[in-house]
Amino acid sequence: QVQLVESGGGLVQPGGSLTLSCQFSGHPFGTYFIGWFRQGPGNQRDLVAEVSTYGIKRFGDSASGRFTINRDSDKEMVVLQMDNLKPEDSGVYYCRAKRNGLPKEFWGQGTQVTVSS
Repeated sequence: QVQLVESGGGLVQPGGSLTLSCQFSGHPFGTYFIGWFRQGPGNQRDLVAEVSTYGIKRFGDSASGRFTINRDSDKEMVVLQMDNLKPEDSGVYYCRAKRNGLPKEFWGQGTQVTVSS
C-alpha cells in the first residue's frame, strides 16, 4: 500500500547541487521513517540520510556536512538537499519507508545521480 516516488536526480558537475524528493502515499505518513540510500558497487544500498517519525535525523558518512534532509508532513514528502557534490556521490538513490522496530520496508524505484566533470 505504501508507495514512494523519487524525483530530482540528474547529471551535475562536481561542486554542484541537487535536490531529491520522495513523495509518500498509502499508509499514514507519520508512522514511517523515511530515508535515502545510495546504490553503489555490488548493488548494496548505503544510508545517505534518514529522518524519523519525530524528526530525528541520521546521516551516512558520505553525506557529512554536505547534505540535509527535511520532512514535510503536510505534503507527505521528504527532501534531500545535496550540496558540493562529488563524483563518489554518483549512484542510484532510493527512498525507503520503514516503521520503527518493524522489518518490512518499502522502496521507490530510484533516481539516478551522476556527478561528473
